[in-house]
Amino acid sequence: MSSAERLPAFKYHPDPLGTGSIKVSDAVCECCGQARGYSYSAAVYAIQNVEVVCPWCIADGSLARRFDATLVDAGPLVSAGLSSAIVDEVTRRTPGYLSWQQESWIACCDDACEFHGDAPRAEIRDLDEVGMLSLSSESGFTVEDLRSIIEQYEPRGSPAFYKFVCRHCRRVRYNGDCD
Repeated sequence: MSSAERLPAFKYHPDPLGTGSIKVSDAVCECCGQARGYSYSAAVYAIQNVEVVCPWCIADGSLARRFDATLVDAGPLVSAGLSSAIVDEVTRRTPGYLSWQQESWIACCDDACEFHGDAPRAEIRDLDEVGMLSLSSESGFTVEDLRSIIEQYEPRGSPAFYKFVCRHCRRVRYNGDCD
């Protein structure tokens, strides 16, 4: 990778290197055939098994076109009533994230939210009642269960809590997952 080359920008996943969805790697991308210094580390959903793909092939849609691949489950975004253009950008041209079950992308203000990785422990522990009710709704855990789960919560563990931020109102939202 040349020193001038930067990672592509992803409006719905602003720091994929920081979240662990993109990692430093000398592997050759199966889509473009280049070793560009980075590779994607979360799931690729395609009929053909794709092990190594670079962020550029995700960003420009090459991965999606060549392998008819998606990186995120469209269901939650479609259920939120988002436009097909937004659903397509998130599911086919945005790095997904590592989760225990299937990832679930949150929507707000008629748009997909930005993914910001595992929620910091302090943020989850400091949720007020409204935040707890929202997390309960998004995660499927009852508020009572959440109170005990949160006491043991550690980022990158199970259960997991993921942080999303609305691109418009900047509201912070969380969802949960477990093994």
